[in-house]
Amino acid sequence: MDRRAEITRETKETKIKVELNLDGKGASNISTGFKFLDHMLTLLSRHSKSDLNIKASGDLAHHIIEDIGIAFGMCLLKALGEKKGINRYGSALIPMDETLARCAIDFCGRKALFLKLELKEECNIEDVAIEDLNHFFNSFAENAKMNLHLQVLYGENDHHKVEAAFKALARSIKEAKKIISNEIPSTKGVL
Repeated sequence: MDRRAEITRETKETKIKVELNLDGKGASNISTGFKFLDHMLTLLSRHSKSDLNIKASGDLAHHIIEDIGIAFGMCLLKALGEKKGINRYGSALIPMDETLARCAIDFCGRKALFLKLELKEECNIEDVAIEDLNHFFNSFAENAKMNLHLQVLYGENDHHKVEAAFKALARSIKEAKKIISNEIPSTKGVL
């Protein structure tokens, strides 16, 4: 079973190319134009053990970051295919120094997002606006057609909070994508 996908999303505002191999080793080549987002997506690749390449350009930060979420979500959905044999569910509890984040996901074919990052600042983390991170997670969950529950339980440093959240998401993806049988993991027979 080949669990690779490639998506190119081109609009009047952005051009995003995403390549994903769910059965990779965690290798990545990320170039979004935003150092902090590059860092987060690189560690997501590493900790999910998925190879991920993203190249993005566009007019405004908001458009680029949101469209990366859209294209990455579409690519994940495509790579999962019919989801035969996957674990389907994944969860993780991840510390990052003084911060603790948890994530639970379900590759169920329906979007639901519960996002509580508990960020103190209402502006930026490094070179990324907090509101753009929220749009990224929403667009990602919607286009991957997944339930995503991502919560920072406590912490002080906003960078650490977001990094712990991305690592928790990565470890949840790693668990949910695992092949554990040869059946669709649903009583309906389809996801």
